[in-house]
This record gives sequence, structure tokens and C-alpha cells, in this order.
Amino acid sequence: MQVSVETTSPIERRVTVQIPADEVDQAVSERLKDTAQRVRLNGFRQGRVPMAVVKQRYGRDVRNEVVGEMMRQHYVRAITEQSLNPAGYPSIEPTVDETGKDLEFIATLEVYPEIALNGIEGAEVERPVAEVTDADIDQMIETLRKQNASWEAVDREAAEGDQVKIDFQGFIGDEPFEGGEAEGHELVLGSDSFIPGFEDQLVGTKAGDETEIRVTFPEDYQAEHLAGQEATFKVKVHQVSEQQLPEVDAAFVERFGVENGDLEQFRAEVRKNMEREIKQAVDNRVKQQVLEALQRANDIPVPASLIEQETDALKRQAAQQFGLGDDFDVSQLPNELFADQAKSRVQVGLLLGKVIEDHELDASDDEIKTKVEELAQQYQQPEQVVEYYLKDEQMKNQVKSAVLEEKAVDKLLGQAQVKDVEMSYEQALQAAQQQGGAEDEDGEEPADDKA
Repeated sequence: MQVSVETTSPIERRVTVQIPADEVDQAVSERLKDTAQRVRLNGFRQGRVPMAVVKQRYGRDVRNEVVGEMMRQHYVRAITEQSLNPAGYPSIEPTVDETGKDLEFIATLEVYPEIALNGIEGAEVERPVAEVTDADIDQMIETLRKQNASWEAVDREAAEGDQVKIDFQGFIGDEPFEGGEAEGHELVLGSDSFIPGFEDQLVGTKAGDETEIRVTFPEDYQAEHLAGQEATFKVKVHQVSEQQLPEVDAAFVERFGVENGDLEQFRAEVRKNMEREIKQAVDNRVKQQVLEALQRANDIPVPASLIEQETDALKRQAAQQFGLGDDFDVSQLPNELFADQAKSRVQVGLLLGKVIEDHELDASDDEIKTKVEELAQQYQQPEQVVEYYLKDEQMKNQVKSAVLEEKAVDKLLGQAQVKDVEMSYEQALQAAQQQGGAEDEDGEEPADDKA
């Protein structure tokens, strides 16, 4: 076998392979003999079909089959001998395929980029410094009350914060438009869940009222045929309800896993959850800045095959998040919605892999267990979560990857200029969200959340 490799781009290789004619012809001859023993043809007993007839009837198909197998086998041998690291499947095309001549084929493949890693020295990283105050805990408890509120019908005009039950139908001019009507819809005034201006015009209405509301759809409205259009909605109000917040008592506290109903223990649990949340938010904001600096310093090419794989993964993730079901065909989702994010994620993954390799980072079993125990604290039965993770090799490997990523980010952070910035709890959370937030790095988790 003769092999030559041409570098056609930093991540593409063109591999030409020649296989001696006698090797190919012998393999074809052996396959034809085997075929002759198995085929059944009218007028011949099995195993007695003349070779000339077998060649005439099956020769081309047999050769195509053998050539295909040999190209795949010799491709693997060639990339192994040439120490190539393919990123995906190759495109293989025969260029010479004739009896008595050396078989020649060309394999075009993408390889993982060779990375000479640049550091992030001089990069500025802003690290929020925030504490959870008693006022923050009070606000969180108030949020929990609102999330567990009930609604009680009242005989008065609707005010902001009330819930109204309405029927409505929308018109552009005199024509109703698709998707513009509903019956018995429950709408909280001030929730900004409808077109701007719609909820404001229901303030002051009461049960039994019928009214018309005029609004203009935003220019960037998702339904293009409605964007920028003026619309009229005919609305009938059936009921006005006001929010009834639960008392913060033992019964309320027990809903959140504090079985003895102790208010101080409940506040301590809320604080612990908020402190964990703020730590994650700060870590994620720092991490995103470090990774962005790493990408700016190392604009490496990314194999298209890896981008395609990551795009498919993002599509499946999106389908799951939107509850589209396991049988949903993710190919219906356009690639362009995910391509940029997929490329960025692959690039970051390759760069972090190089950081881990260069610094010879590893994660011990104890470090993995510690990380799992940290993750498990947000569940009501953490010991079961720890057991779940550590018994599942795939989940354990995902946690190991998260630990290695944290170590790599810490190594890079040591090269940056870190500036601590005092923030409130809410400001720190908002800063992390504006930065892009945290991507779930720990894989699938059992559902058993605390509040």
C-alpha cells in the first residue's frame, strides 16, 4: 500500500492510497469462488455453477463490494500510519478501479486542529462580590408567597395585579385573524404577557363588561403578517379576581421540605439555597469571561463535522426544553438557529481540552464525589442523588468533565487581571444572566427540587 497526504487547509487532509492490483484481484477472485458455492441458478446445481457464468452475472457487484471493503480497511490503516486524527467521517472516492491495475482512491477528511495555545494574560475579568442579606431573604419569601398564591373573585373594578377571565377576538380592519381569539382566558394585569397596551386598557373593567381594545403589534412581532399592524380586540370580562397570598406559617413552610414547620429553619434553608445560587451565578459570570478571553486569544478553525454534531445536540436540547416529545423530528429545526452557538461550543471544548492536556489536569474519585455532593445539596434527598450519580458511569463521567473544566478555568483565571466588584444579590444574578448565564454542565439530573 502506498499513501500520500496533501494538506488542503489547516483542518483538511487529502489522502491518496494505492493498493496493489494483485491484492485486489485475489480478494475479488476469492469472493467469486465463495459466491459460486452459494448461488442458485436455474439449470445448475448449487455449487456447480461455472465460474464464467458467476463472473458474468455477479462479477461487477462482487468487485464493487470488495473494493468498498478494501477502501474502508486501507483508509483506517493509512490514517493510523500517518498519525492523522480525523474529526468525523471521510469522503472516499475511487480514482482508479480496473481489473489488473492498482486500485487508487482519495479520502478527504477533516482533522482536529493542531493548537499552540495562547494564554489570556492581560485579559480583564470582573468578579461580582455579593452577599445574601435579610432583606434579600424577605424578598425571596415574598416571591414564594406569590408563586403559591390563590385567586378569589371580587365584585369591583379590575386593578393592576388582578386576574381577569376574558373572552376575546382580534381583528385587522374588519377581518378576524388566526390565533387572535380565546375563551375563558385568565390574564394577570401587569404581567406584560400580552401585546403592549392590551392589559392597561382592561384596568377599570368589571365582570360583565364588554369592551373594545385597540393596540399596535410591535414591529418585531414573531408573526410577520401581524408585525406593525393596528388591531382591535373585542373583549368580554367574565370575572375579576384578586390575589390571596398565603401566610408564612408552619403549613406554608412545610411545603418547602421543612417538616417541623420551624420558621427560622425555613429562613436558614432559603439563605442556603440563595447563597448556592449566588455562588453559581458568580462562578458562571467569571467562567464566561474567561472562555470569551480564551476564544479571542485562540481563533482556531473548527471542523464542520463537529459543528454538525453539536448543532444536532442543540436541536435535541431545544426540542426537550419546549416539550416537543421524543418522536419530534429535530431536522425540522433550521440549522442556522444553532450554528453560531454550536461552533462556539465546539471551539471552547477544543481549547479547554488543550488546557487540560497542557497542564496535565485530572479529577480523582474523591474530587468527583465532592462535586456530586455539592450538586446534590439542592435536592430533598441528597444521599439518593449521590448514589444515583456515582452508580451511573455516564453521569459520573459528566461530573468528571465538569470538574476538569473548573480546574482549567481556574488555571486560566490565574493569568487574567481579576477585578472584584461589589454587587447586591439581584445585581449579581442579573449580571450573570446578561453575560449569557450558565449552560448546564452536569447533564441530566433526577427531578426532586427544593424551592
